[in-house]
Amino acid sequence: MASGHIVASFDDDLAELNKMLARLGGLAEKQFADAIDALERRDIQNIDEIIARDAELDEMEFDLNERGIEIIALRAPVAQDLRRVIVTLKVASVLERIGDYAKNVAKRSRVIIEHENNKSDNVSLARMAALVQQMLNQVLDAYVSGDADLAMDVRDRDMEVDRLHTSLFREMLARMSENPEQVSASSHLLFIAKNIERIGDHTTGIAEQIFFLRNGQFPSDERPKADKSSVSALGRN
Repeated sequence: MASGHIVASFDDDLAELNKMLARLGGLAEKQFADAIDALERRDIQNIDEIIARDAELDEMEFDLNERGIEIIALRAPVAQDLRRVIVTLKVASVLERIGDYAKNVAKRSRVIIEHENNKSDNVSLARMAALVQQMLNQVLDAYVSGDADLAMDVRDRDMEVDRLHTSLFREMLARMSENPEQVSASSHLLFIAKNIERIGDHTTGIAEQIFFLRNGQFPSDERPKADKSSVSALGRN
């Protein structure tokens, strides 16, 4: 009886932790989607709300981390149980970082909207953002369902994000060279693209954590990457 009670209690702890992660993931996903939407619609008010909400996301990640540490201390989980708690904490940290990148997108978007007369529309940026949004949505679904195959599908799509980013980088450099008056807006778009690319990288990291959770090891092959020519020029922003 006592042993069963302990197991049931630990299951309740895991369920609580998963609910906290689901809320965190939902907010991170919303922050990113709203940041892209605000840029496209030139919505300053929504941008300010996105930036303000980042503190809520930080607090949620902190609370989840505290609860996870408490569970480890009180329950002393081992093997698969310990792995699940650790992976949950790592995924939470990644989601908080994704929120930071979404906030950065919002901040750059506000500068473009406030100080640039042209709309700075870019089809490549929109395609890249849509792909990464889809990847983030699906990797969160994969975590909830424990679907390692779906997680690996998400991981494989990161190469397409890299290709789009490299293409956009070259496109923006050409635009700045041909139209000096667009240097400021194009520079901000480059950094927005870099933040989106990094969200894609972090989404891929979540996919690998899901694979680890299901299989007890990380994927044996190296994460696929496309052209890295833009990385050295912009850095990891």
